[in-house]
Amino acid sequence: MVSSAHEALHRIFRDHPDLFYRLSSRLGYDLPPPTKATVECPDVTETAAIERRIDTLIRFETESQGPFLLAVEAQGKPDPAKPSSWAYYVSYLWSKYRLPTHLMVVCQDRRTAAWAQRPVTSGLPFLPTLTVRPMVVGPHNTPVIADPRQAREDILMATLSAITHAAEPDIDDILKALSRALRDVPEDQGSQVVEYTAQGLRHGRAKQLWKELLMADTSFYRSWLFEEVRDEGRAETFVASILLVLEQRGVKVSEEVRKRVEDIDDPEVLRMVLARAVTAPTAEAIFDGATPAGPWAQPRGGGAGPQP
Repeated sequence: MVSSAHEALHRIFRDHPDLFYRLSSRLGYDLPPPTKATVECPDVTETAAIERRIDTLIRFETESQGPFLLAVEAQGKPDPAKPSSWAYYVSYLWSKYRLPTHLMVVCQDRRTAAWAQRPVTSGLPFLPTLTVRPMVVGPHNTPVIADPRQAREDILMATLSAITHAAEPDIDDILKALSRALRDVPEDQGSQVVEYTAQGLRHGRAKQLWKELLMADTSFYRSWLFEEVRDEGRAETFVASILLVLEQRGVKVSEEVRKRVEDIDDPEVLRMVLARAVTAPTAEAIFDGATPAGPWAQPRGGGAGPQP
């Protein structure tokens, strides 16, 4: 099963191919500037019934070196089977497109990055046929951006810094700098950054800190939290999110309010209550403004709830 952290590691490059060039220059790779970047179909399945799919595939055009392909793979842990898969991807793409093909592997921990960096060769030691040597990106070489000014200058690089350093000691400072930089970013771009970061942080302490930092800006917090709850698709997730918002804002929640929230079974009503929880002055105020349809009429306990 593909995790959200896995998606964030490669999707940021799929959505913003220019980030690859800014990153590669920081890592010491002298690549020609692109004139065009196109996201290609990542399917590398042959006629045999074995599905093979690269995480992200981008075609770059350059004036000095012509076109080339970049295959981006997100790797969460060492996997002995992966080098042969990567060799297949590169060989297949090279054969299909007749273009130079490069492989970039993005990791979130140093152990996996060190493993991915090791060249793997097919063939006897004295007669190597094919060697897989990917460009590896991870906490060992992605810049630590813990200054809000630097984060503002390149918000996507700051986002990648947060994703790749999710388990590193610097993550608190990185997230604080990123959240401050978001105040000066247009909301449409900022919401995308919030989503990448939330996905990439998984479910640890860093993700909890990110939730708390986002509460300083209710628009970003609300949009991200709704996306998370929508993806989960469960009333229990809505309930937990409502109570968490109130708790983090320091709003006192009585047992009566808690039970009333837990009894709501309508996802649309829960969305309304969640939106109010972000700004409501008291816990009781999250129930203000019931819809004409009577959203409190169907609690999970089966009895009739309060009417508007």
